[in-house]
Amino acid sequence: MSGSAPQTMNLPVDLNAIRAAHQCIRPQIHRTPVFTSESLDKLTGAKLYFKCENLQKTGSFKFRGATNAVFSLTDEEAARGVVTQSSGNHGAAISLAARRRGIPAWIVMPRTAPRAKRLAVEAYGGRVTECEHDIASRDAACKSLQEKTGAILIHPYNNERVIAGQGTAALELLEEIPDLDIIITPVSGGGLLSGTAIASKSLRSSIRVVGAEPKNADDAFRSLAAGRIEPAAKTITIADGLRATLCPLTFSILRTCVDEIALIAEEEILSTMKLLWERLKLIVEPSGAVSAGIVFEKKIQAEGKRIGIVLSGGNLDLDHIPFSRSS
Repeated sequence: MSGSAPQTMNLPVDLNAIRAAHQCIRPQIHRTPVFTSESLDKLTGAKLYFKCENLQKTGSFKFRGATNAVFSLTDEEAARGVVTQSSGNHGAAISLAARRRGIPAWIVMPRTAPRAKRLAVEAYGGRVTECEHDIASRDAACKSLQEKTGAILIHPYNNERVIAGQGTAALELLEEIPDLDIIITPVSGGGLLSGTAIASKSLRSSIRVVGAEPKNADDAFRSLAAGRIEPAAKTITIADGLRATLCPLTFSILRTCVDEIALIAEEEILSTMKLLWERLKLIVEPSGAVSAGIVFEKKIQAEGKRIGIVLSGGNLDLDHIPFSRSS
């Protein structure tokens, strides 16, 4: 695209897999809009294109990967049902995808997950099992459910079909705006950033791929700097969807395809949410706001660039809007 030849990369997921995922999920998903704002362009000195995955079904990009994974199962596999672990958005996405396939879904959620996200999972038909917040507890609960039910595990990011599905958001964005200089997504376990990086670098080799991460959950930043997977930070972040750690699959992709991880402070996440609400009239959850925040807060060199920003989700508890905490 735009004169750039597709880049060949020896990765477990490639552009063909992402295109196949798009064909698989197209009847099920929204092709989300791309918003622009003259006032935000003026504020940043860049031309910004917001891919509004907060307007995706279930309220986040997660429905893309979940749908590809669920609908790629054989009939024999699907009949066993599916199980996953999630702080909320992936659980809701798996629940709806499973309901549409007509199969059961068991969702392991930490007790600390936002109530609004648990209610969403249950509304889509997911059967919730609570556990402690740590990764070991989540893994143990999933294993127990698999043993009891025989269900197929669909991990939130350690799954090639999930990663391919997540990459379809960037595929759509670059179909509409092919000459982007930079593309930015949040990073947690790395599924969205992995799929985005593969799609973007394959279509436009010159594009700069940036991951956005809270300073209070900076394990991806530390992992890429150290050359090994670093443990999750012990601090708390308002971006509850960005507390997972990389896995070997996503770590290998990010090391190959991602140019930079940029960090943003808690108060900057809150001010970004408010600005998106005021200027774009969009409800964006804290985890979804970090990608815009690193541009608004000048964490990267943006002036004069054409920048694609994935607003990854909009599942916010409206009874507890935290804007006042940013003042």
